[in-house]
Amino acid sequence: MPLFLSPVPPYDLILSCRVFAEGDPAIRRFQHGVLRQVIRVDAGPVLVQVRDIGDGENPALAVDILSDDEVGENGRERAGNQVSLQLSLQDDLRQFYRAIRGDPLMTGIAQSLYGLKAPQSATVFEALVTSIIEQQISTRVARIAEARMVRRFGEQMEVGGMTYFSYPEPSDLAGGTIGDFRACGLSARKGEYIKNAAEMVAGGTLDLESMKNIRDSSRIIEELCELRGVGRWTAEFVLLRGMHRIDTIPADDLGVRRATARVYFPGERISAEEVRAIAECWGEWKGLAAYYLLASEHD
Repeated sequence: MPLFLSPVPPYDLILSCRVFAEGDPAIRRFQHGVLRQVIRVDAGPVLVQVRDIGDGENPALAVDILSDDEVGENGRERAGNQVSLQLSLQDDLRQFYRAIRGDPLMTGIAQSLYGLKAPQSATVFEALVTSIIEQQISTRVARIAEARMVRRFGEQMEVGGMTYFSYPEPSDLAGGTIGDFRACGLSARKGEYIKNAAEMVAGGTLDLESMKNIRDSSRIIEELCELRGVGRWTAEFVLLRGMHRIDTIPADDLGVRRATARVYFPGERISAEEVRAIAECWGEWKGLAAYYLLASEHD
């Protein structure tokens, strides 16, 4: 029997999951209106299949849990909670749409992407690793390297004769060598950064999840920037992806600056300071507004 989830309306599964359309089918992929993804419940991974059975104003999702091993009721509940978290199903977009009403340009973009919610990483650690991988390379190249890393280090599972992989645990990556990371397409330096963070988390000297309890985002950025290989750009993306601090805008990101300029200053280049100035009118929704700007480039 599938699980049934009720996202806070409005919600559009296709818009929200198309970012995964080119993902590795053995890890996570959105195809033919269905999201298939490996997540961890209880002691191991399961494959979930998320289907839309509602509509934008009355959204409903069916979640099939696919595993060759039996999944108990607690595991099913955790799977549902994990899907809800990673797809940000409880975000109330109506508040966002009200907050941007004073900005006709952003309001127009929001209307064209009505029901889009920004996904989250399963853990802060995963968000940190993803953000390190994406440093100074294209998103496409980063995703290929990350998929290779997941296949190399992640736990395997079999479903229906097919092999799938879960995102590596900190202990998995802590045991890797720099050569292992280079074989995934990562630089030696990025391998060092990932291995160092993984060793700290696995060894108990770094508790990334507890940072979610810190209310001051600037303090979290300061603490993250103490880690090797982490600067403000990386820290802000960790806030967005791993802690869902959508009041944070990575204004130094070239993609965010390009997407903002395309709408507000066509044909021009703008600075991070100019992006932050524009973002002030979006209130506590700066990060989500930036996500909409980036998503609008693919319409």
